[in-house]
Amino acid sequence: MDHFQYFSTEDILPRVKLRGHEVKLGQYVKVGFEGKKFVIIGIPESIGVKGNHGIGGTESLWEAFLDSFLNIQSTNRFTGDEVSILGYFDFKGLLEGSELPIDSYRKAVEAIDQEVYLVVREIIVKHKIPIIIGGGHNNCFPIISGVNDGFLDLEKIAKKGINVINLDAHSDFRPIEGRHSGNGFRYAFEKGIMKKYAIIGLHENYNSQALIEEMSHKAAIIFSMWEDIFLRGMISYPEAVHQAISFTKGNYTGIELDMDAIEGVLSSAMTPSGISSKHARQYVYQTGMLCQVAYLHLCEGAIVLDNGQRDSGTGKLVSYLVSDFIKAHVNF
Repeated sequence: MDHFQYFSTEDILPRVKLRGHEVKLGQYVKVGFEGKKFVIIGIPESIGVKGNHGIGGTESLWEAFLDSFLNIQSTNRFTGDEVSILGYFDFKGLLEGSELPIDSYRKAVEAIDQEVYLVVREIIVKHKIPIIIGGGHNNCFPIISGVNDGFLDLEKIAKKGINVINLDAHSDFRPIEGRHSGNGFRYAFEKGIMKKYAIIGLHENYNSQALIEEMSHKAAIIFSMWEDIFLRGMISYPEAVHQAISFTKGNYTGIELDMDAIEGVLSSAMTPSGISSKHARQYVYQTGMLCQVAYLHLCEGAIVLDNGQRDSGTGKLVSYLVSDFIKAHVNF
């Protein structure tokens, strides 16, 4: 794990803005594996995004998330001692140069896969639930692989294969053509480490007809379209979420949320028309409460993109999503 930077208490406390008569989350959050249930790691990279012809900048989310998350109020519903901050990956030296062939990015993603896999597997073996802040959606593949093998080590699953729910405008089920942010779930499915895949809120404009037809014929995949939910009214949003939860019931399930599904949120594939932040919060809360949770992965968000666009609010939104997920899982 050449690129992983472990956190110490000295990395956390300077970020906490102390105020009289208040207690902040960062005053209770642990480091290493000391937290009761959850371990947070960051994967601040946009290599996989660039390997998918996307706009870089997803490496900017991690620091902003931390600054917001550690200054949440510590309350009876979420004190902070449930959580450890393990650290983050620093992949800045993995590629040299700004304008590189697409294959260079895809080859680098394979190196990222190996290191992410090892850290996630270690978290699982320590009997903790990983919460991963991205980075590109390419990281779903090593996360699923690390969780799967960790469960096999602990004999929590009899044979390989966990389930996944993904709230996303894109299926990220593109063909196997070299690793990037658009095909992580395809790699996991073909390898047999993702048993069932449920997608919520796909956009018709950004998923090919061939891919929709292919997924429609796979019994292990279900999906709902954004247009069927919000334009045609064929299914309500709560129904779409609970359909995915029911489909994946009975097995450990990874919870994925691509920030580009949320309307107006700065991301590698930012959308002017998507779900609301309220919908996103409901999704992580409902899945955190009702699923046999394996992990939470929030990805593709950014504070600043390579094209100059900026939005400092993304880190605060992600801190809401993480706290919602933890509160749901801890209190029910």
